Amino acid sequence: MTDSYAVVGNPIKHSISPTIHNLFAKELNHDITYEKILSPITQFNQVVGAFQKNGGLGMNVTVPFKQAASELADTSSERVCESGAANVLIFKEGIIQADNTDGVGMVNDLQKNIGFSLLGKDVLVLGAGGAACGAIGPILREKPGSLTIANRTQSKALSLVDKYRVKHPVVSGVGLDQLAGREYQLVINATSSSLQGNALQLPHGLFAPEALAYDMMYGANAKQFLRLCSEQGAKYTCDGLGMLVEQAAESFFLWRNVRPNSKTVLDKLRKNHF
Repeated sequence: MTDSYAVVGNPIKHSISPTIHNLFAKELNHDITYEKILSPITQFNQVVGAFQKNGGLGMNVTVPFKQAASELADTSSERVCESGAANVLIFKEGIIQADNTDGVGMVNDLQKNIGFSLLGKDVLVLGAGGAACGAIGPILREKPGSLTIANRTQSKALSLVDKYRVKHPVVSGVGLDQLAGREYQLVINATSSSLQGNALQLPHGLFAPEALAYDMMYGANAKQFLRLCSEQGAKYTCDGLGMLVEQAAESFFLWRNVRPNSKTVLDKLRKNHF
């Protein structure tokens, strides 16, 4: 019997998650289907319930339902508890389990695919919304030298910092207008600016020698930010396509207890699409 999975969101037409998971399944010779589901904003719980009732085994969750997914679940992983968001649901024996693979997907992309070790590095995360929330814990577990969260509204950055500061004194929060004179080896764009086509205002001198600029968005959406960073001194730039593939690989592992070869799929996507 074919096992059923899906990604749910609104909008959802742009998602390439079915392509990624079908490539994983083909590589591993797994018999699955993976579809896109557009959920009305007010009917997320009903859509998930219907998919589960019809025999679905798991779902990926994207904007704007990641917080709702964490609230719907019967049990949640540590990654969900610390981020307040879930991008993976696992249906098992009538129970909904929630997890968050976004942050670990980005860390795996940085360290495995790009070859950028976070150990001892000075890291800047731009933004304090849902994307940043999912990334902070996994970044801190790799023991960076420092982690700064910068947000247009500083109080939101500080609120996020408060969740981690006791165990991780290397984390701090500032306003975007307080970045002048600071220098980082890794700058991560976790804002919605790339999706909206809005340019971020970054001070000159932000990038240390050999610095990497990383956008969680991928393809055309990331080009403006990465071009700006390159012009301002970032030696290396990378979009978030690898993060998308790695979070999908982690999801596949949670569902099926087998880890696919994410690098092969990423290389194929880069060659054919991005």
